[in-house]
Amino acid sequence: MQTIQHIVAATDFSATANLAVIRAAQLAHDMHATLHLMHVVHPLDLYAGSELSFDFQMHYQQAQQQHIQTELETLTLQLSEQFAITVQQCIKIGRAYNEIVSHAKNVNAGLIVAGAQGEHSILANLLGSTALRLIKTAECPVLIVKNTVSNISYQHVLAAVDFSAGSADVPTLADLIAPQAQIEVLLIFDSNQEAHMFKAGMDETLLAEYREKPMSKARQQLEALVSGQKRHHMSGVIRAGYPPEAIANYAKEVKSDLIVIGKHNRNQIEQWLLGSVTKAVVYSADCDVLLSH
Repeated sequence: MQTIQHIVAATDFSATANLAVIRAAQLAHDMHATLHLMHVVHPLDLYAGSELSFDFQMHYQQAQQQHIQTELETLTLQLSEQFAITVQQCIKIGRAYNEIVSHAKNVNAGLIVAGAQGEHSILANLLGSTALRLIKTAECPVLIVKNTVSNISYQHVLAAVDFSAGSADVPTLADLIAPQAQIEVLLIFDSNQEAHMFKAGMDETLLAEYREKPMSKARQQLEALVSGQKRHHMSGVIRAGYPPEAIANYAKEVKSDLIVIGKHNRNQIEQWLLGSVTKAVVYSADCDVLLSH
């Protein structure tokens, strides 16, 4: 996986968006990358109303754009000085997810950083609307910032894998984003089917036999995956449970500040839904969540 040289962060100047911007700046500092700071204006935000004169509407639009430009310039200067990084700024007019993805592609960004809440949040209104479209259409990893402290490097990272194509790059991406952190490569053994078999009347002995063979294979695969990374700060762990819940709960248990997970696009329906496991983890996690491309 190539190093990340350009990071895109979108802001609406809210407190939560500011946490995302600070995280993006911290990562840009750690990775010696350029931060591209952007604000997206929805066309309706510049519309003052049909009952007003054309001249007044033009004056209103200019005043709005100047106010946004001033805020963006102030924030750019603060980040540049605080983190000793190069910051480039831009204002776009359009739909947020379209403009963010397009700009990230234009600057060859290796990462998009967005806040989890806010007045015009990437994750506001359904986690679905802008956020899921952004995550689904982006051509690079997307980091959703949920931590309340974002100006320090990550300390403990969970790299959630399931040996599918969607999770193949997860451990490498985790190491790229947090090279100094303790990284646990987490595999959740899905016990959902086992629970159904138990309810159907299968006894414990047969269940144990059913469980042992795939568990043994999973351990071998996980050990091979971790050893192949050749990172002393990376280890493997297996837990049983319903994957989304188990991932979020284990992250809380070990106080992880970042979960890295793949999109898990196994078929067209799941691709549209982003993947039930991935979406549920983004919803329920208390810490930052990074989705690999």
